[in-house]
Amino acid sequence: MAESFYLFSNGDLMRKDNVLRMVAPDGRFKDIKVEMTRDIYLFGEVGLNTKCLNYAGQLSIPIHFFNYYGFYTGSFYPKEENVSGKLLIEQVQHYTAPEKRLEIAKALVEAASCNILRNLRYYNERGRDLESCMGEIKALRQGTQRSKDVNELMGLEGSIRRAYYSAWKDIINQEIDFEKRVKRPPDNMINALISFVNSLVYVTCLSEIYKTQLHPAVSYLHSAGERRFSLCLDISEVFKPLIADRLIFSMLNKKMLAEKDFERESNFCYLKEAGRKRLLEEYDNYLERTIRHKGLKRDVSYRHLIRLECYKLIKHLMGDKRYEGFTIWW
Repeated sequence: MAESFYLFSNGDLMRKDNVLRMVAPDGRFKDIKVEMTRDIYLFGEVGLNTKCLNYAGQLSIPIHFFNYYGFYTGSFYPKEENVSGKLLIEQVQHYTAPEKRLEIAKALVEAASCNILRNLRYYNERGRDLESCMGEIKALRQGTQRSKDVNELMGLEGSIRRAYYSAWKDIINQEIDFEKRVKRPPDNMINALISFVNSLVYVTCLSEIYKTQLHPAVSYLHSAGERRFSLCLDISEVFKPLIADRLIFSMLNKKMLAEKDFERESNFCYLKEAGRKRLLEEYDNYLERTIRHKGLKRDVSYRHLIRLECYKLIKHLMGDKRYEGFTIWW
């Protein structure tokens, strides 16, 4: 089974015969089993050359880059092998046609908000008293189908998220300073966690989209702009409640992460390396969790659910079956 490979040390990543080798400044090295590697995450100061990138591209291994503070900066995205001109045309036409784009965007928001409510219901049933927040989000959700354009829908989605985040202080069993979502840069422990884990979900979606014939820069809820794979943002909205948010709740409530795991600079906060490693181990475990799929009648991992979401979108674009976003049923 292919795995994600995380590199935290500084050094040089190079091709050595038929492996990728990470060489530390003191000469010590570690070989990466490329035949078992799905993608590579670089968190240290790593040098690469074209020989290394060409080999990674030949093996179809994406490489994701994070800076010193753990903030995602970009990806090396190998040349696409699974290409379909017909699908690309349909993907673009569904973006440029306002009604077609809005239909998909509404399905994404409905699925994401349903998954948010499922998280709230879980903790409400365990004595957190989240009825008021749930009622607010249910009322907001009623406006999804009434939205006349994507901008209105994005505003609605933002309101749902704000209401959801207001309940986090009641869900998390630690004293937290979290009043609102701040992204650039994150200003406290919770915002730093959200930014970091959301970026992991984003690049996981990118790796899964890469295995399909979808183009990652053509999206529907988010605008297709420059310098980002906006379809990853669309797909990740659906899965953040299941993967990112539940992971954060679990690690904080089990005291696997606390204030001591974070560092504060003058105007931002970030997760220290030890906490980052601990979180990545749990993140990998989350992606490998399995559930019994209702339609397929077999166990599938959380990671594979993302791939299945891409296939559902492809069927919609090709006119085979109307897209309905993934919703948590357990």
